[in-house]
Amino acid sequence: SNLLPARVLGHCQVMAPCLVCLFDCFREWFNPKSVQKGPYCIPGCCGCCKSNDCHDAYYSEFLKTSSLGGGDLNKENLKQLKSDLLKFINENNCGPILIRLAWHDSGTYDQRLPTFPQRGGANGAIIFGPEINMGANAGLTKAVKYLETFKTKYPMVGWADLIQMASACAVEHMGGPVINMKYGRKSVTGAEQCAGPREGFAGNAGLPDAKPGPDGKFGSGASDPATHLRDVFSKKMGFTDEEIVALSGAHTIGRAFKDRSGTCPFDSMNPAKYTTKDSVARHDGTRGVGMQGGQSWTKEWLKFDNSYFTQGGSDNDLLWLPTDQCLKEDSGFKPIFDKFNGNQTAFFASYASAHKKLAELGSDFGSGAIEM
Repeated sequence: SNLLPARVLGHCQVMAPCLVCLFDCFREWFNPKSVQKGPYCIPGCCGCCKSNDCHDAYYSEFLKTSSLGGGDLNKENLKQLKSDLLKFINENNCGPILIRLAWHDSGTYDQRLPTFPQRGGANGAIIFGPEINMGANAGLTKAVKYLETFKTKYPMVGWADLIQMASACAVEHMGGPVINMKYGRKSVTGAEQCAGPREGFAGNAGLPDAKPGPDGKFGSGASDPATHLRDVFSKKMGFTDEEIVALSGAHTIGRAFKDRSGTCPFDSMNPAKYTTKDSVARHDGTRGVGMQGGQSWTKEWLKFDNSYFTQGGSDNDLLWLPTDQCLKEDSGFKPIFDKFNGNQTAFFASYASAHKKLAELGSDFGSGAIEM
């Protein structure tokens, strides 16, 4: 017994250790650093725990060590990654959540802050606890998990690039425009580099709200949705009215869930009319929706087109929020909304440009950026 670590000789004498604790003991024996964050075992299991459940700590360490790209990034790597991502999205019908992940990583950007990574933006910080646990990011851990396999296969690609490429691939796969952008983003390396509070915003690093709070005000303090959108996208991030309307048009795909954004009464066990497991929502007309449930803005919510502008607000079975309705009513937004309603080509051109801009906000490319 003298060969066993102190953890066995001391703490584990309280009562018979469980198998998980024994596993920790042997890990500590061979590699003490492997348990420096605490054991796998949960409190109360057998009395030998040094701290609370630390799966999150281990996972955080994995993310930290995998955050930066390893080796030389080149266009061939990126082309192979793109091919794999397109195949994965086709098989899993997961395009919308990958777009949301990328947008919410970029969406912390604040043009009023000059330095990286404090200014936020497309830097991969969303994989770490302070950001992924924001209320606005509910459900996005699933998207991070989707991408872990690709991060392992392509270690030379940083999280910041991987997240943004997955988003561009999702748009393209669902029938939208091809989005060319720069790669070679610097990724943050730990939770301490996540975005902090944003001046003028109540929380969520200034990410947009779909609805006002109980006091009738949005997170930026605005009392109306059009002002709130401009507070977020113009004042904080630097977008024009046309870019705001174009980006809003991405709601032509995807759904909201009761247990995520809370903006609708539907969840995976209670789908809306157009989000059942038998719905035909894909751009190619084939069946398959991934997980059923939630409520969509359009009938074919896995098809990227201008349906958001042509169908929006016309069907009670579709989602339509105050931040959507204001685009049809605000004097600055309405002409652009009407243009995209009648001209999908114009929408695609404006959207591709705005998406590229969003995907590069706050990024630090150094001198080795790759365009594709």
